[in-house]
Amino acid sequence: MSGRFISLEGGEGAGKSTQARLLVEALAARGIEAIITREPGGSEGAEAIRELLMQGEVTRWSAHSEALLFAAARADHVEKRINPAIGAGIWVICDRFLDSSRAYQGVAGGIDDAAILALHGFGSRGLLPDRTFVLEVSIAQGRARAEVRDGAAADRFAARGDAFHADVAAAFRRFAEAEPERFRVIDAGGDVASVHAAILAGLRDLLP
Repeated sequence: MSGRFISLEGGEGAGKSTQARLLVEALAARGIEAIITREPGGSEGAEAIRELLMQGEVTRWSAHSEALLFAAARADHVEKRINPAIGAGIWVICDRFLDSSRAYQGVAGGIDDAAILALHGFGSRGLLPDRTFVLEVSIAQGRARAEVRDGAAADRFAARGDAFHADVAAAFRRFAEAEPERFRVIDAGGDVASVHAAILAGLRDLLP
């Protein structure tokens, strides 16, 4: 029996990493084997590309260059880790996936969505999650959380301005409205336990 593929999306400081960990623990309590992975990264090749993408000045890469690098990292991630796990019956919980490229490089970066999807179709053969949770927080709250988490070590994406992050948030909301079967939007501004409960409720139809 094949596993499931779940992605967690949202802006900076939305709590994706925390909720991914709690979800894996909840699945394990139900006897479901699951792993956590992330983008960019998750495989040896993709982690090497992550170092290129996340470090340096905001202007180090153009949106077009970022889109190509993310697509390459994702292709390796899908081939080396995600697909083998799903095929082995393991649930994969991924901190960001394709929809982050669509939001950050696509909508906020000015690249046509069709181009992002074409890269994904070629590199990752169009793989989509079974369920995508968009964790929504205000830009101010997300930035405050990210500052506590990262201190002065904000990456190239967290360091961008509020207008950029507002475009990202609007993009995720638009994707969710266009694909209600795959997406669930979660208010992530509350406490960790409440957000976790909402995610489990949004996963109920996929649980055995």
